[in-house]
Amino acid sequence: MDKIVGIGDYIISKDEGDTIKTFALASCVAVTAYDMRKKIAGMIHMALPTPLEHGNTKPGYYVTSGLPSLFNDMHVKYDCNFEDLKIGIFGGSNSIHGDMFNIGERNLSMTKKVIRNMGLRISFYEEGGTISRTIYLEVGTGSINIISQPMRI
Repeated sequence: MDKIVGIGDYIISKDEGDTIKTFALASCVAVTAYDMRKKIAGMIHMALPTPLEHGNTKPGYYVTSGLPSLFNDMHVKYDCNFEDLKIGIFGGSNSIHGDMFNIGERNLSMTKKVIRNMGLRISFYEEGGTISRTIYLEVGTGSINIISQPMRI
């Protein structure tokens, strides 16, 4: 079954028939986590590095609250060990018109910082540039498919 991760959401699945997907990552960042031994997968789609004063209330919307929520749920609710997780980072593109706030770069920087601070390691990444990415994560195998497209004006 297809499970769609919207902006600010995350999904964890242990159903080997599931595919977890997120669409059109530009400056947003998606992180995947896969426990190969237990065949449990998680994906989050984050929009901003840190909460705004009166920002979105979804913890997954922000890197600083979303990543700890995803990883802790995988550990506590699904009994995944942090050292068994293969972690991927995707997105963080720059706008082709220029982004004076550097959201993509800031999202990537904060994502890497939070992962390191949690004692985790990144297994792979596809980040930056001026492309939009759609990510598919197969729960049964842990394989990741990426569809990249140039950003439109």
